[in-house]
Parts: sequence; structure tokens; C-alpha cells
Amino acid sequence: MALTSVFAQRAYLLGNLDHRVTDAAERSQGGLQTRAGQERDTGLGFLDERGQAVGTLAARVDDQGTVTAAEVVTQDGGQRTLTAAQRAALDGITADGTLHTRTVPGVGTYRVTVLGGDGIPVLTGLPTSEVQDMIRRLVMIESLVAGAGLAVAGCVCAVVIRRQLRPLGRVAATAVEVSRAPLGHGEVTGLVRVPDRDTDPASEAGQVGAALNRMIDHVESSLAQRLRGEEQLRRSEERMRRFVADASHELRTPLASIAGYAELMNRGAGKIEPTLAWRRVSAESARMTGLVEDLLLLARLDEGRPLQSGEVDLAAVVTEAVWDARAGGDGHNWQLALLLDAPALVLGDQARLQQVVANLLANARMHTPVGTTVVTSVEATGAHCVVRVIDDGPGIPQHLLPTVFERFTRGDTSRSRGDPAQGGSGLGLAIVAAISAAHGGRVQAESVPGRTEFRIELPAAQGATAEHAGAAEPAARFRAADATGPAGR
Repeated sequence: MALTSVFAQRAYLLGNLDHRVTDAAERSQGGLQTRAGQERDTGLGFLDERGQAVGTLAARVDDQGTVTAAEVVTQDGGQRTLTAAQRAALDGITADGTLHTRTVPGVGTYRVTVLGGDGIPVLTGLPTSEVQDMIRRLVMIESLVAGAGLAVAGCVCAVVIRRQLRPLGRVAATAVEVSRAPLGHGEVTGLVRVPDRDTDPASEAGQVGAALNRMIDHVESSLAQRLRGEEQLRRSEERMRRFVADASHELRTPLASIAGYAELMNRGAGKIEPTLAWRRVSAESARMTGLVEDLLLLARLDEGRPLQSGEVDLAAVVTEAVWDARAGGDGHNWQLALLLDAPALVLGDQARLQQVVANLLANARMHTPVGTTVVTSVEATGAHCVVRVIDDGPGIPQHLLPTVFERFTRGDTSRSRGDPAQGGSGLGLAIVAAISAAHGGRVQAESVPGRTEFRIELPAAQGATAEHAGAAEPAARFRAADATGPAGR
């Protein structure tokens, strides 16, 4: 703005000066013609006329543009003749009325023009000192005003920017405090957040604050997830160590028995009857073989190996399992309930499903006293088939209920059981859960003193025909009557 004002003012003042120079040149021509008509004066006497400004310069110019005579009006109103050197600074100006700027030594800078009248060209000029002085004063004033304005604007901007950056300073302080938190170890919770007033999305500082809060949220969630992963890994390692220890113990016990009986047989027939020793070796070998087969089955299920698939009638599977359980444990009251409005058909491996039901019934026989009533039921509920095994025994301890389907989970946690048949290996329910999951189902356990229920839910096979549905009710009644008759009790 200051430069624009200076240039505009300079152009205006120079234009005004040029106009005055042109007027002075015309007046000089008029005065020259008057004097020529009266006394044929060839000098510069028209400068004596009243109205000539101080510093007005007049000169005679010949046809070659050389100044022959030149005078300037002094401060006291007189004229001073210019020297040859000063006149030389004015040479070369044509008489075409154009304006030129020339610097005359010892006199100053002038705006001059040459007009020709009656064949006598006359050079007329006015000094530019007034214009230059005015421009200098204007430049000085504009510089002072601009400097003061910039200083005020700088102060105002500094104050405004500092106030605007205060939220960013608080965001930076929050970031520093978060950076000092021990994020590398331990549980990290409650990290400082940027205040809500500094998270306004309408400002850049607010956007930074909101972004920092989101980042802190992500950091906390990531650290929490890392801690959960470490905890899961620790628990997995503990389960693995416990699994290896339990499996080693379960395998060591029959191996020790086999080695002991073999040693007795090696010492001679008088130590132990060979037939008895052979039976014990065979029994321990069968026990170890069953344990290894259970472990291999769990390993195959963990690997996701596919099972045989076919249409299986759960009612038949459960009925056979109940009859087998009655034959192996006549001290319990075994009951069967087939609550079927449609065939209980599922797609799966019949042998494995028989193993599931057999394990549940063996678990009930092993962990309940003689005289306990065990009710096994089958239901078909549309898209699912449900098998329930309910007993009125003492129940499962509450601290074992969450881990009852984990491997080597036993009510007796000691490894010094006198009779292995009393406690089992702790793999039966784990196999039940694994096989149920492999068939797309699930198993649940609920237990209170006096009532324990295991519930297996499997997806029903699609496409059961109306013929199967019509035959379901008589079959259900027949099986229920056979299982709950006097012989079953």
C-alpha cells in the first residue's frame, strides 16, 4: 500500500510539473513574440516578466539543438546566466514539445521542453526539487506508518497465535505425559487424554487432539490385547505342562506295572503265578493302549481331520449305549426317554457318536454312588437333536465345572490313586467335547448337588421324509418301554 501510494503520488506530481513546464514554455513564447514585435529583442528578457517562478530556466537553442544562452530565476527574483558547462547539459533537445529530465551541474534536476516560435526555439524548464522533496517526505511518512502498523500487527498476531496455540501446547503436554508411561511392561490403564475442549474438529489443534486421543485408545486396546495374549500363552503353557505331566504319569503307571510283573516272572514261577501275571500285563497293556488311542483321537480332532459322515439315528445309538451301561453297571438305575416327534437323525460318524454317549454314561457310573438314577433322553427340536444325561448324584464341584471338558480334569487331582478304574484318565469328557465340536455341535454341563446334567446339541440331518416321521412315534414308545421296564431298574 505504501509503495502504491508513493508511485501514484509521484506520477501525479510529475504530471502536474510537466503541465506547469508546458504552460511556462507557452508563456515564454508569448513574451518572446511580444518583445520581438516591439523591439526585436533576441535575448531572454521575458524572464523579467512578473509571474515567473523561482528556479525557472530559459535558454536559446539554435537549429542544431545547441544552447547558445541560458538563464535561471534566482531566489531574489533576478536572473543568473548559466556557464558553458551548465549549458552543455541542456544540449541535444529537439523543438518538438516533448518533456525531458536533465540535471544541470550546480543548479539541480529539471523537467525541460523546447518550443519553436517564429523560427527561434526556446528551452523552458522547472526544477523537480519540490516534487522530490515531497516524495521523500511521503516515503518517510509511509515508512514510519508501515513500520508502526507492522509492529502493531506483529504484536496482535503474536498474542492471537499464542492464544490459538494454547490447545496445541496442552496436546503436546498430554503426548509428553503419555510418552513417559511404562508401556513396555505391566498393565497399562488410565492413560491421560486430551481434554474435550481441545478436541474441537473445527480447528487444527482440535483435530490433532482428537487424533491423539484415538491413538491413545488404540495403544491401550493393543496393550490390553497383548496382555490377554500373554496371559493366554501363559495359561496354554501351563496346560501343556500339566498335560505332558498327566499324560506321562498315566502312561508311566501301566508301564511300571508291566515292567514289575515281567520282573517277577523273570525271577521264577514261585514269585507269582504266570497266569495271573499275564492277565495283569494284558490289562495294563490294554489300559495303556486305550489311553494312547484317546490321545491320538484328540490329536486328530485338533488337526481338523474329517470324520466319517453318514446318517445316524441318535435314538438307536443312545438306546444301545444305555443297554451297555446297564450291563456294565447294574448298581445304578438306568432310564431311557425318547421324546421324539420326528426321527433324531444327524450326519456324522456313528462310532464316534456312540463313544460320546458311552463316555457320558461311564462318567455318570464312575463318579456317582451305587443306587444313583441316570436318565438319558433324546429330543428332536427342528434344526437340532439333543441328548441329555441327567443323574441325581452328588454333583460336580463348582470349582471344576468351568474346566470339566478340559483334558486330564479329574475330581481327584492327586496322581496316587490306588485303583485307576476309580478315577479315570480325565480324557473322557474332553473327547466328548472334541467329537461334538467336530460334528458342528456343542456340549454343556450344569450341576448342583442332587442333579447333574450333560447336554449335547447336534445339527439335525436335513431331508427327513414323512415316512420316517410317521414311524417315529411307535418306535419311540417301544424303546422307552424297553428301557424303563423292571429289568432296566
